[in-house]
Amino acid sequence: MAKKKSWREKLNGNPDLPRIQEITSDTDPPRLTGWMVIPSPGEVYEIMRRIPARKLITVQEIRAILAKRHGADLACPLTTGMFVRIAAEAAHEAAEEGEQETAPYWRTLKSGGILNEKYPGGVKEQKRRLEEEGHKVVLQSKHHCVLDYDDSLLDEDDLIA
Repeated sequence: MAKKKSWREKLNGNPDLPRIQEITSDTDPPRLTGWMVIPSPGEVYEIMRRIPARKLITVQEIRAILAKRHGADLACPLTTGMFVRIAAEAAHEAAEEGEQETAPYWRTLKSGGILNEKYPGGVKEQKRRLEEEGHKVVLQSKHHCVLDYDDSLLDEDDLIA
């Protein structure tokens, strides 16, 4: 039986990424055309790593940064979302092994400031870390969200380069 890859191996194990591809649609009328970047997990990690304390970013903003960097119309929502999870797990794995400089993944939120239940430790751990940094987390409907999260969003232009 093959050994299961670590999260850090998954983070760095995609030599064919990033990749730009044309968006094609065979629907009538076409819903979307242009160019889409499929990022690498490492690119997503690098963006998440640069979010300073008390600042936040959403997955949608990460996608916008990736699209701008690559001159694409958009970044793939599916792979970017998967790579956010891989980046979070890889950062947690590295921290568990004593690394000090890992990505503060808890500062990356879903749309609307929603916490990510798939992060290491789930919503409870993300909530704890965010509150330690001064954010207020509230229950809205059925989701935990950072209250007034948009006041703490990092300017994406700071992360384009």
